[in-house]
Amino acid sequence: MLYYLFDYLDKRFDLIGAGVFQYISFRAGMAVAVSLLIGAIFGRKLIDLLRRLQVGETVRDLGLEGQIQKQGTPTMGGLIIIAAMVIPVVLFAKLANVYIILLLISAIGLGLIGFLDDYIKVFRKNKEGLQGRLKILGQVSIGLIVGTVLYFNENVVVRQFANPKTGIYDSSLRTSAQHQDVKSMITTIPFLKNNELNYSHLIAFLPDGFNAVFYILIVIFIITAVSNGANITDGIDGLAAGTSAIIGITLGVLAYVSGNAIFAQYLEIMFIPNLGEVVIFCAAFAGACIGFLWYNSYPAQVFMGDTGSLSLGGVIAVLALSIRKELLIPILCGIFLVENLSVMIQVGYFKYTKRKYGEGRRIFKMAPLHHHFQKSGYHEAKIVTRFWIIGILLAILTLATLKLR
Repeated sequence: MLYYLFDYLDKRFDLIGAGVFQYISFRAGMAVAVSLLIGAIFGRKLIDLLRRLQVGETVRDLGLEGQIQKQGTPTMGGLIIIAAMVIPVVLFAKLANVYIILLLISAIGLGLIGFLDDYIKVFRKNKEGLQGRLKILGQVSIGLIVGTVLYFNENVVVRQFANPKTGIYDSSLRTSAQHQDVKSMITTIPFLKNNELNYSHLIAFLPDGFNAVFYILIVIFIITAVSNGANITDGIDGLAAGTSAIIGITLGVLAYVSGNAIFAQYLEIMFIPNLGEVVIFCAAFAGACIGFLWYNSYPAQVFMGDTGSLSLGGVIAVLALSIRKELLIPILCGIFLVENLSVMIQVGYFKYTKRKYGEGRRIFKMAPLHHHFQKSGYHEAKIVTRFWIIGILLAILTLATLKLR
């Protein structure tokens, strides 16, 4: 909203300093600052409110060190993250931007699903929370909305340039006197020189009408997988919030260079018009995660619950899809991926050995993976710090793909 106010003041009254709101870098910096302030101020008040309402975490005794001491710690702290993420975006971003609208829908929609899950666990005293199929249905619904808009909305385009010799437009070209913005199912393949993949080529044997269905299914799968990955990672103090902050900063850099024609041309990457505003969302996202760490770092004063973890994972997925870097998710979100895989491997191996030997066996001492290290005697603060270091290394590798091909 402030963007539109200062834009009006600048054009109508030529107000000194109002023009600074035209700069994405300034608005991104303001978004970080405001999100940190909201996290610090609103966070304390919300924690006190949750304590008064006795909205405490119910902890099952799994034999983990320090676990019982967490009993009664306020949960649903994801409300802090959502507020610190949404409010700065509403203040500083162009709200008419299609990517901003999708990100707000994803953050709030998945946060609401997580809130229902936490509400049932806390107030209904049902440890299972929201039924699994209803949770998946909610994630699929958000994915359906996002996929439909990304495929059909006329403002979601990539820029193609005309080959000066042939006159044919091609997204692999980076500069030309002529260009056009076109709808496309193109994404980026990491580490390859000709690093663009058109999803429609994968189903070229099917009628054209299947393109939309295929792409929307991809979007639904990615949003569901990443949001669940973040949810599983949220198991010890500060792990999900810190990892998400690293991912958000990295996606912000990718959004900035992909939405800037000059940088896109220099780096020889796809230029995506209208994408620059996503940087403001990434800034607010990272600020919200870092601000939440003020209360969530060991020993945690509040847990984000599914309210926060589902929202964080969903936003990360939509950001990657918008920037057309979703194939980098296994690298950038490697922590989420490994945590997810550890659970799948553990459950699969247990069921297999139970059928074969009559007794279920385990590969890890406990899943997800962070609990395996806890069972191995590592302090959770050390586990989190080392996971953060790995997350930073994965982020550096992700950024390196801009030139490493």
